[in-house]
Amino acid sequence: MKIYNTLTRQKEEFKPIDENEIKIYVCGPTVYNYFHIGNARPFVVFDTLRNYLEYRGRKVKFIQNFTDVDDKIINKAIEEGVSASDISERYIEEYFKDAQSLNVKKASVHPKVTENIEEIIEFVKTLVDKGYAYEVDGDVYFSTRKFKEYGKLSKQNLEDLDAGARIEVGEKKKDPLDFVLWKARKTDDEIAWDSPWGMGRPGWHIECSVMAGKSLGDTIDIHAGGQDLIFPHHENEIAQTEAKTGKPFANYWMHNGYITVDNEKMSKSKGNFFTVRDILNHYDGDVMRFFLLSGHYRNPINFSQDLMEQAKNSLARIQNTMMNLKHLIDNEEGEMTEQEAENFNELLKYKDKFIEAMDDDLNTADAISAIFEMVKDINIYIKDGSSREFASKCLSLLDELTGVLGILRDAEESEIDKEIEALVEERQIARKNKDFKRADEIRDLLKERGITLKDTPQGVQIIK
Repeated sequence: MKIYNTLTRQKEEFKPIDENEIKIYVCGPTVYNYFHIGNARPFVVFDTLRNYLEYRGRKVKFIQNFTDVDDKIINKAIEEGVSASDISERYIEEYFKDAQSLNVKKASVHPKVTENIEEIIEFVKTLVDKGYAYEVDGDVYFSTRKFKEYGKLSKQNLEDLDAGARIEVGEKKKDPLDFVLWKARKTDDEIAWDSPWGMGRPGWHIECSVMAGKSLGDTIDIHAGGQDLIFPHHENEIAQTEAKTGKPFANYWMHNGYITVDNEKMSKSKGNFFTVRDILNHYDGDVMRFFLLSGHYRNPINFSQDLMEQAKNSLARIQNTMMNLKHLIDNEEGEMTEQEAENFNELLKYKDKFIEAMDDDLNTADAISAIFEMVKDINIYIKDGSSREFASKCLSLLDELTGVLGILRDAEESEIDKEIEALVEERQIARKNKDFKRADEIRDLLKERGITLKDTPQGVQIIK
């Protein structure tokens, strides 16, 4: 497989650090509202990357964080007269509902900032001790100029950055390019934790470095997110992490392109701002996922009602072929004829084309084209009926490839997933209530179904 690496600006052959487990970190949402269509793109794209790697026989440890302390969360909490944790927990729950509608699987671990404060403080202390960071009146800043490779991801040099740099009101940093690692508390009622620099909370960039390192180690295979995160977020992550460890932070950096709405930048002021929850009131989650994968992930895509209708109609073509195959399976009999065996072997070339496209920097657009070519041939082959075996093999092949893309999942399989999640939740409640007998019963029940539960400090990891 080849991946376009933002760090080198070229496609490179993907060589994992450990063949037995690929380590991926994807920046997750700041949980103060429902996530919007722009957020949905990286969630869907990198979930598909994970699906594909697993389809090719790889084991993947996939981490996606929740930023559950932030100015936006605090402001929303003040506005509603509730605690910051009330807001973040509410929208974490809503995230999972919308993500499930898009068939985005849960990460191996979903770490939260508030559960990693101790590790964040230790990380910042190390940077201060190594001379990469300094404290001013309870704020701690990273000295950008001390990290000699700053700008290597975004391909910006310090001279260019100097031109646009300025110190915001209230900031006390020594250099306009320096960024905050730890923020001093401004008011007594603001959420804060005790630290060597006084009461405060983490800056935005530090959290991902800490959670990625804690879950995946000093160097990870792939770090991914939206194009808007390249600078300053990912650039700052690299600087602080590599300053601390002296090792490369991630070997491959993947970034998806922007989404426009009716060819304009999405903006609340323009009235063209859509949450996924809004869109799900009009379109099925499968349609939205299909739309998000219909273009190459690195290219910008335009969201519009016309394009969503096109996605709906395109998906319906595949669904109709699947229904026709299911009808044949239910009503026909017999094994494949020699001609059908030849026809099925012909169809396998589309599976090869699908894999070739996905191996070429996750080219889901060409992979979808391969599926449509296959659907066209299947429709020709079954025009005058077919054997049950041939129909069954065709349906299985279609299920296999659409399953990698996370679309047109089997309803029965979806129900099984919901059942598993309900059992895991029941086990968590049983453990909380110290009903360890029931908790063990559920663990054994899931084990019989080939599912292992691993309890981690960040939560339960489900291993299938």
